[in-house]
Amino acid sequence: MAEPPVLLRVEGLRCGHGEAVVLSDVSFTLQAGRSLALLGRNGTGKTTLLDTLVGVTRRFEGRIELAGTALHELPAHRRAAAGIGWVPQERNIFKSLTVSENLSAVARPGPWTERRVYELFPRLAERQRNLGTQLSGGEQQMLAFGRALVLNPRLLLLDEPLEGLAPLIVTELLAAIARVAREEGLSSIVVEQHPQLVLGVTDDAVVLDRGGIAYRADCAALRADPSPLDTWLGVSAH
Repeated sequence: MAEPPVLLRVEGLRCGHGEAVVLSDVSFTLQAGRSLALLGRNGTGKTTLLDTLVGVTRRFEGRIELAGTALHELPAHRRAAAGIGWVPQERNIFKSLTVSENLSAVARPGPWTERRVYELFPRLAERQRNLGTQLSGGEQQMLAFGRALVLNPRLLLLDEPLEGLAPLIVTELLAAIARVAREEGLSSIVVEQHPQLVLGVTDDAVVLDRGGIAYRADCAALRADPSPLDTWLGVSAH
C-alpha cells in the first residue's frame, strides 16, 4: 500500500517572539490523515510552534509547507483559507454572539457543517441560542473546536484543549479528537501537558526540548513502553 502523501512539511524552522529565539532548528513532516501529539515540559516551545504555523509569531528562518503551499509566505489571515484550523489556548470565541452565530460566522464549504458539529457535541446543540458568555469553560472549548472544524481545514491545531476542564468534559473532548482524527481522517497536531491523555487518540508523538525536537515515536509504542516519557518529561504514560 502506498504511503499517504506528506501534508505538512517543516524544515529548519527558527522562530520565537521579538528578538527571543524559542525554537532554533525544527524539522518534521506530517502525512495526510495522521495525528501528532506535541509533547514537552513547560516552556519548551509547544505553543510557539503552533503559533508559528498559524503565523502569529516571528519566523527567523525555515520553511513551512502545507499541501505544497509555502505557508510561511502567507500572512496569518490567509492561513485559514490555505487549510489551517486553530483552537488556541484562549479559545477566541465571539462571546457576544450565540453558539450558532459563532459557527455560521466562520463556516467554509465542506463536510463539516453546523449540524455535524452539533452531532459531535450535543451540549452545543442544546445551547445553540446561548451567547458565548453564557457557556461554561468546557462548552466554550467545544465551541472553539467546532469553529475550527467548520472552517473545513486540512490540518487541525489544538493547543492544550483539555487544560483546566472537568474530567467528564475531558472525556467528551478526547472522544471528539479521536473521532475527528481516526474516523474522519483529519490531520491534527495536539499540544498536551499530560501525554497519557493524548497518546490513545494520536498516531505519532514528538517531544520538544532545548529548542528543537528531542524525541520522536509511534504513540502505540510509547503506550507499550512509556520509559522515554520519564526521561524527557519526568512523567509516565500510565
